[in-house]
Amino acid sequence: MSETGATAPMERPGGPRFSRRALLAGTSAAAAGLVTAGIIAKGSAFAAASDAIAFTGIHQAGIATPAQERLVFAAFDLTTASRSELEDLLRTWSAAAARLTEGQPLEGSASEWQPPADTGEATGLGSANLTLTVGFGRSMFDRRFGLASRLPAALVDLPEFPGDQLDPSRSGGDLCVQACADDAQVAFHAIHNLARLATGSAALRWMQVGFNRTSSTSSAQTTPRNLLGFKDGTDNLVAQDAASFDRFVWAGEESDQSWMRGGSYLVARRIRTHLEQWAATSLAAQQDVIGRFKASGAPLTGHREHDPVKLGAYEPHGGYVIPAGAHIRVAAPQNNGGQRILRRGYSFADGVDPTTGELDAGLFFICFQKDPRAQFIRIQSSLAYNDALREYVAHTASAAFACPPGVAEGGFWGETLFRTSRRT
Repeated sequence: MSETGATAPMERPGGPRFSRRALLAGTSAAAAGLVTAGIIAKGSAFAAASDAIAFTGIHQAGIATPAQERLVFAAFDLTTASRSELEDLLRTWSAAAARLTEGQPLEGSASEWQPPADTGEATGLGSANLTLTVGFGRSMFDRRFGLASRLPAALVDLPEFPGDQLDPSRSGGDLCVQACADDAQVAFHAIHNLARLATGSAALRWMQVGFNRTSSTSSAQTTPRNLLGFKDGTDNLVAQDAASFDRFVWAGEESDQSWMRGGSYLVARRIRTHLEQWAATSLAAQQDVIGRFKASGAPLTGHREHDPVKLGAYEPHGGYVIPAGAHIRVAAPQNNGGQRILRRGYSFADGVDPTTGELDAGLFFICFQKDPRAQFIRIQSSLAYNDALREYVAHTASAAFACPPGVAEGGFWGETLFRTSRRT
């Protein structure tokens, strides 16, 4: 929990059974034709949704994009061992994503006697600022697809940190898709349809639904509160600071794999919070654990949220004003070699733990960086040993993915990986 870091669908006539390849053939304009006027042309014109975020670009959307309010995060296991089928899946997904992020239904020739191409639960909801971000797990670079030589050095297996209680069935994955939107049903609809399109090539491994963003990624956004009741992510990186994004988020010339340049590395951690224990803790103790005042969000050395954090300030009778184990002290860049990360986490609530009767709720932590070894692993190692908050949380799922650069007009997710590997 580091601080540092609508338009309605058109009726379609009947026709042959829908398939992934039919989608590719039928929606090439959707993948490549996001024209400057914001219209997708396919026989008839669809007006672009006013709340649509461009699918194409230098970087994938959903990283520097202002954090939306809802999340559905899905990890997939590949069920094919064919490299061509993997590439075909990514092409299919990209064509679909181009439509989904415009608030458009998936198209396919299907009669009323066939399953519809689109599941339909987002009809009339628009795009709701939907972004879809894809990542590749380390396991995708095994011998199945001939991509072993393209494994980035920075894409390491995350270690098991002290206090981790990881569930292997909810960790890892060959692929991930992060769907963020300002409408929960729009985000779910996107993952639902991508999972259907993956049938025969990939299967869902695990999924997490999140609400209430727990960070701000734009200076125009206010700082939200997490389930602990504290403002969360006050000192997060913001997209307006392009220099910091280049330094800490985007993989650049330093990358050993040219196909990753312009991409980023995603780390996801499901952090269950013992909310009953926290609620029984005094306000003064809670504030000492975090290092901030609960009401204002100000550091214990200040009066307003964005006042400087003075880690060297002492109490008159000895000891730091911000205690030695305070979360903001342990996570501070100056105590972690100057390293920072971009946070894009969400709260979650998954019912009740049947063994304890306690809430199964907390933070689904997501961060982006240019090298998890130097950034997340370093910061989390410090937190695991020294953070006073560790007594109230348990990390129950963990995964890391390499998110390739953005999709060019007419391109697809991961095209740089496959184009580079074909030349060698």
